[in-house]
Amino acid sequence: MKSRNTKPFSLLRTLLLSAFALLAVAAPVPVFSQSCALCYTQAASSGSRMIQALRSGILILIVPPTLGTVGLILVVHRRTNQVRRDPDEPGQDW
Repeated sequence: MKSRNTKPFSLLRTLLLSAFALLAVAAPVPVFSQSCALCYTQAASSGSRMIQALRSGILILIVPPTLGTVGLILVVHRRTNQVRRDPDEPGQDW
């Protein structure tokens, strides 16, 4: 049974998560990256086709794990309230 006071907490949590997500998206990309000297020199000395291939490779390596993580979080979030025991139900108390 849910209490009546969960609505403001849920709204506050949603607002905080939204603010954090906006901050993470708005932050400049170089803040999160480490500059590898070898990668920088190779990318700087290569042509436009190599740079485009490097960008495509980065997307290919980043997008699937990100989508998998988001999907897993959604599944866990949906199933958190699915199995709840009634405290008055007889059974084992661990």
